[in-house]
Amino acid sequence: MEDYKSFSDVELMTKVTGGDSSALEQLYDRYSSILYTLVRKIVIDQAVAEEVLSEIFITLWQKREKFSLPGNNVYAWLITFARNKAVDRKRRNENSDSYPEYSDDYENQFIIPVLSKTIEPIDLNTALSAQTKYEEALGKLTDAQKFVLYLAYYEGKTQTEIAGQLNIPVPTVKSKIQLSLTKLQQNLESV
Repeated sequence: MEDYKSFSDVELMTKVTGGDSSALEQLYDRYSSILYTLVRKIVIDQAVAEEVLSEIFITLWQKREKFSLPGNNVYAWLITFARNKAVDRKRRNENSDSYPEYSDDYENQFIIPVLSKTIEPIDLNTALSAQTKYEEALGKLTDAQKFVLYLAYYEGKTQTEIAGQLNIPVPTVKSKIQLSLTKLQQNLESV
């Protein structure tokens, strides 16, 4: 039996897509706590967060042959997948009547991420070691910049929904989000 603990994220994901359930277990062991933390921040309820976390890995296993990871960025893909799944669950719980039926097609189109090849690959250890740097960069944003990013990322609100909540035009929301992301990137480069 192979020692999967020494495998890279890309090696594990390759084995998962090939049907290796032990590799999936190692990915779960490696990522479940960080994904759970993210999901819990979005859905709040512990039981719902646990359910969403289970669904993430069940979906990963059931649809393993459909996954492609441009740039071999397993960390970014899993984080984005968890965020999408959690935001969708939160929004469905809040407005269940206004959402289309959750189907394979819906999941493939709106939940499973398609990453750009230009995103720089990062692994879990690198992300965790840079956590202080990211927190410091976020801390340098204004409260308004943090809030608009929070609404877009954790609340999963559309630009139209943010505009309604803040009572400002949609183009203003778009520019505020872009400005916040640009400033965050500048802060990261200067930390």
